[in-house]
Amino acid sequence: MHKSQTPKLYYGWYITVALAITETVSWGIVYYSFTVFITPMEAELGWSRAELTGGFSFALLIAGAMAFPVGTWIDRHGARWLMTLGSVLASAMILAWSQVTDLGAFYLVWAGLGISAALVLYEPAFAVMASWFNHRRGTALAMITFAAGLASTIFVPLSDVLLQAFGWRDAVVILGIILAVTTIPLHALILRRRPSDLGLLPDGEEEGKQKRVPLKILSLSDALRNPFFWRLTAAFSLAFLAASAIRVHFIPFLIDAGINSSSAALASGAIGLMQVVGRLAFIPLESRLTGRIMVSLVLALQGVAMSFFLLGVSATTVVIFVGVFGAAYGAQVLARASIIGELFGSSHYGQISSIMSIFLTVSGTLAPVGAGLVYDHFQSYQPVLWGSVLIAGIATGIILLSKPQHNTPTA
Repeated sequence: MHKSQTPKLYYGWYITVALAITETVSWGIVYYSFTVFITPMEAELGWSRAELTGGFSFALLIAGAMAFPVGTWIDRHGARWLMTLGSVLASAMILAWSQVTDLGAFYLVWAGLGISAALVLYEPAFAVMASWFNHRRGTALAMITFAAGLASTIFVPLSDVLLQAFGWRDAVVILGIILAVTTIPLHALILRRRPSDLGLLPDGEEEGKQKRVPLKILSLSDALRNPFFWRLTAAFSLAFLAASAIRVHFIPFLIDAGINSSSAALASGAIGLMQVVGRLAFIPLESRLTGRIMVSLVLALQGVAMSFFLLGVSATTVVIFVGVFGAAYGAQVLARASIIGELFGSSHYGQISSIMSIFLTVSGTLAPVGAGLVYDHFQSYQPVLWGSVLIAGIATGIILLSKPQHNTPTA
């Protein structure tokens, strides 16, 4: 009598779940929580909004500079110890942030957080998924981004609750502890380099039975010779510039418009919830629309959402913005990962994606501090809004007027 054996769950799914958790916590604390603490830090330390957001922008610049070496390392050696080191460093820097009294020290802390961001956020996680999955990669990416889409929904309101209860310094300490106890063990204990190290094939297929998926083996030089890659990079960079200017300043923007800080934090957190909705909508649409049209759609919706605030800030415009912008912002992450894999394959995904990430990071670096300087000069966010809407429109136009060009892979 033979006992039926339950098929063993493919180890790639354990990695996927681990990264879904760590990406959610890392994005929530390293990236999204900062906006909650701008106003109280400004009040206590006496630094300008441009000086505060300059630290955040500096971190993004450092992350961009680290993108290519990190992508190259992961393509060759895997992400386990790199992401573990990133979590250790991020936790230490968050704790150091809670103690700053000097602007120079504040910038050093955010330089450390920039290095950490390059080691633990989406780019290394996506490179891991490219190694462990071929035809199920979309499902794996969706699981991670659905979870991480809730990062702001969870951590912006949580940061505000901690702020109101303990003050900004103790709130940041608590967030640093949460980051350490969740991300360090999962990265160190669960991540592995590649399926072959465990005697496995991508997607958990058996040798000789794997689905025949035509694989593109395009090198970094192939991607860099492709004009559409650069147009795609330009469009995503401009869109990220516009989105980051609004996203980082969203809570101060609403507070300046007369909305109380807790309601502003709740609205900011709700954007994360709508990011998940946008990613859910992306999955069925992806199979019906070309990559170019899908990217154009999400970039256009982002610009439309920001334009509603040109009519004024009210409960109605805040709700519309949160819904439309959140969905578009969430779908944009999947659209970018999907179109890179579709056009250039997975063999050199880490390197190819990292090049685009460098330009996105420069945009993200310029946006918060640039918006802060504009606000300090005009004492109003209205010029920031007009500029963001215009830039989002240009990004959409670049994609609509471009057509993908397919390289022949270099031997």
